[in-house]
This record gives sequence, C-alpha cells and structure tokens, in this order.
Amino acid sequence: MDTRFLGIPDLVETPSVAVVVDVMRAFTVAAWAFAQGAEKIVLAESLDEALALKARHPDWVALKDGPPAPGFDAVNSPGLLRSVDLGGRTVVQKTTAGTVGALAVKDARLVLCAGFVVAEATARLLRTRGGDSVTFVVTGEDGRADEDLACAQYIARRATGAGTDAAEYLRRAAASRAATELRDGVRQGVHPDDVALCVELDRFPFAMVATLEDSLMVLRRCAAPPGTGDDASV
Repeated sequence: MDTRFLGIPDLVETPSVAVVVDVMRAFTVAAWAFAQGAEKIVLAESLDEALALKARHPDWVALKDGPPAPGFDAVNSPGLLRSVDLGGRTVVQKTTAGTVGALAVKDARLVLCAGFVVAEATARLLRTRGGDSVTFVVTGEDGRADEDLACAQYIARRATGAGTDAAEYLRRAAASRAATELRDGVRQGVHPDDVALCVELDRFPFAMVATLEDSLMVLRRCAAPPGTGDDASV
C-alpha cells in the first residue's frame, strides 16, 4: 500500500482514498458521539452553516470548538460529551481542523475520519477497501501536528497487518503541542480528561466513514471487518 501524509494546504488533487486524522479533538469527539448513540454527524463548513442547520432542525445537536456559544448545544470535548445522551440524534460538528480536512477530500472514493480511539477499526477497513494508495490528511497545524501524524503513521502500519508497538506513537501524541495546550488551559471548552481520552487506543470497535448525502458531508459509524491472525499489535 502506497501512503502519503499531507496537510490540508497540500491537497492539490482529490485522492482516491483519504483518512482524515484529528486526534485532539474532532474525531475523538465524533467517536464518542457515536458511542453515546448519535445516528450520524453532519460536518459543517462554517459556524454559520452549523447554526443554519440547527435552525432548520431544532432537534439536532450542534457543537463547535472553543467555549460555549449561543445556538450551540455542546463543545468539542470528549470529556464533556461522554455524559450526554445522543440516542438517535443527529450531530452537527464544526471544528478548526478536522471538519475542514474532511470537506477538503469530500469527492474521494472513500473518506475515513480517525483518531487513536478507532485506529484498529480504521486500519482493518483500509485493508479491505483501501486499495493500493491511501492519503492521510494530517489536519492539525497545516500538517505539522505530531499527534495527528503519529496516529496516521500508526494506522498506516496497522493497515499492512504488521505487528506494531503503539507506545511510541501514543507518547508522541501525549507530548504534542495540542496536548500541552489542552492540559495548560490554553484552549477553551476543555475537560481535564480530554488528553487521556484522545490517546486511548482502540476504545471503540468501529470506523467512521464520511460520504456526501444531499450536498452535506455526513459521517457514520461503520463496523470493522473481522480481524486476521496477524492483527495483534505487539
């Protein structure tokens, strides 16, 4: 499998298969939303679009980066979202990097959104549906965010079925600039457990696939294919 690791500004052409990685915190939050019962997640292009969608669908749950804001129901924090009952609900998500990255590759044949919490399920889906070439979109810091790059590199290795020690990848993520800012309170809308939740490996057994539905980019959970004998990481 040929793999590329690109920041959002480096996407000059639409890849066939894209894995959009945002560890801290968009796609960790998305995974938690599904775990809390969300049916689907609409990835909004802007805060205005998110609010417009919420206005048209008052029962939808709108969330964003940063502190609470009028019109939004939640913030982009796994620690805060994990106690919210989202059974059967639609979530509208707008974040600084993750949703932007997914929308940048919306025309790809296959778009997966990922973080460490769904790493193995994502790798398994790539083995069956990824084909010969996969582009990993490293969303944070214009492609320089080490937590996203570490996660992308780990998933890429697991997609080959190779036994891989996750410890160093997780260490890099926990020591990243984003993790430090979350721990130090530089960012708003943060729960003290956010960093720990973002570096929790394979918390959930599903992957997340984004597709265009009636002009909206919609993220849904997808069951991972069964594992094989070489699945165990070491």
